[in-house]
Amino acid sequence: MLFHPAVDLRSKTCCLTGHQDIAPWEERKVLNKMWIQVARLLQEGYLYFGVGGARGFDRLAAEYLLDIRDQWKKQIRIISVLPYPGYMKDWDEQDITRQERIIRRSNKVVYVCQEKDGAFLARDRKLVDESSFCICYCHRLTGGTAYTVRYARQQGVPVFNTSSWDLRQLGSK
Repeated sequence: MLFHPAVDLRSKTCCLTGHQDIAPWEERKVLNKMWIQVARLLQEGYLYFGVGGARGFDRLAAEYLLDIRDQWKKQIRIISVLPYPGYMKDWDEQDITRQERIIRRSNKVVYVCQEKDGAFLARDRKLVDESSFCICYCHRLTGGTAYTVRYARQQGVPVFNTSSWDLRQLGSK
């Protein structure tokens, strides 16, 4: 569990997941849509936000949530749910620096595996399994984000897409 096992905080937890390729001109629109949902969730009592540690949407969402927390909503908690130690080894220096900053600023850091095998899917499932809402940036049928969104829907976790792409293309549910 991401939290103390005696306390069920799933009802106050939202996960965020998304593709790594966001066009620069689309970032502002995605952030605006995300903020509308985050504001609604905060009003509903959500306090915990789990982010998966990838480049693209995960990083954009984490940096934005950390800024929100630091500026005015100090009670929210950002949890970096990461696949395995060393998962950034093939990233360039700038990406590593940004992700390390997110990790340092996160309220909690969880590595779901110790090795690469199966770590990314395990990370995606953990994000969903410990959440009661999912905010995503999904714009195609393939990849880890599409898998995670399908999984969330199968688990009955409501999903809000910050992309204009229709999630019904992923199939029923």
